[in-house]
Order: sequence, then C-alpha cells, then structure tokens
Amino acid sequence: MSTTELAWFKSSYSGTQGDNCVEVAMAGSVHVRDSKQQEGGQIALSPTAWAAFIDYAAA
Repeated sequence: MSTTELAWFKSSYSGTQGDNCVEVAMAGSVHVRDSKQQEGGQIALSPTAWAAFIDYAAA
C-alpha cells in the first residue's frame, strides 16, 4: 500500500486554526506526518515503537 492510499486521521490534540497538525495512519505500521506538509516527509513506526513514543510523550 502506498502512503497516498492510507486513511489519515488528524490528531484530536491538533489546533483548529491549522497549527500543530499531526496526522496518523495505521496500516501494519504507524505512519505520522504534518498535515500542512502532506507531500513532505513522514515517518513509519512499528506498533511497538509507536506505543513507546505515546508512553514517553504522555509522561
């Protein structure tokens, strides 16, 4: 599956004014991108790495 076919979801913590917009797509791995730069860079993490990141960020 290419990243253009992914179903992207905006973070509920993203601002409503177009700022701080993070989008996530799940497809085996967890894909993360900046919604303002959709054609720009993105990262793909394993579900284990994503869970570790969420735990770290929430602390």
